[in-house]
Amino acid sequence: MKTKLLKRIAEALERMAPAPLAAPEFDAADAYVWQTEPDALQPVTKVSRVDISLLIGVDRARDTLLENTRQFARGLPANNALLWGARGMGKSSLVKAVHAAVNAEGTPLKIVEMQREDLPSVARLLNLLRGAEHRFVLFCDDLSFSHDDEHYKSLKAVLDGGIEGRPENVLFYATSNRRHLMPRDMIENERSSAINPSEATEEKVSLSDRFGLWLGFHPCSQDEYLAMIRGYCTEYGVEIDDETLRAEAIEWQATRGARSGRVAWQFFTDLAGRKGVILG
Repeated sequence: MKTKLLKRIAEALERMAPAPLAAPEFDAADAYVWQTEPDALQPVTKVSRVDISLLIGVDRARDTLLENTRQFARGLPANNALLWGARGMGKSSLVKAVHAAVNAEGTPLKIVEMQREDLPSVARLLNLLRGAEHRFVLFCDDLSFSHDDEHYKSLKAVLDGGIEGRPENVLFYATSNRRHLMPRDMIENERSSAINPSEATEEKVSLSDRFGLWLGFHPCSQDEYLAMIRGYCTEYGVEIDDETLRAEAIEWQATRGARSGRVAWQFFTDLAGRKGVILG
């Protein structure tokens, strides 16, 4: 009787347990979003991005990341990359644009975006990608950690790979406003209150050292800001003379109290709307 009961319980638990996620048909799309509860790789048929030629003022970062991605796509050694710095200067746009540029050159490459909150599930995702024949850029946007955040431990599975090592067909790109992925005041507070200040935050701060590439993004100049807008106008066929564009764009910038690639795009979006131009 007890044996039958235990068997029924075991069968019930087996039915309740989710089946292992099968690898999707990666030929369905070039981009995917990783979702959990339940685990799933959702294909993205149309990625929100701009052409790499429209990214102004980030030439060094663009060329470095593009070459690193080309190497990886061709099966050559390449580094994980951390894109850090000023908000709105095209960090995430560059990652997506580089992915598109490499694919356009005829070298197949997939990109998988995951949220910072889903980092604890990264081992499951890596196991899924490990057995695939394709090569993947795993992308995490706006990555940062607070002093009591344990998610950074999961990130090591991507950067170091533990005993198995990072899958050779997976590369990790992340963007952050912080070079060391945690606020400076938290670093200083933990150091000042620690018994051994030199080791207090070493584990978290050293995370950024695990990225082979550090690409810094800085606020753009006014000329670069105007060049961005003019590039968008040319690309989407919005007609406006230089004098009017300059006056309106500078006024827009003043109302925002900032100057960046994001602000340039926001002004252009408003301008295109006023000109009756549909963006798509």
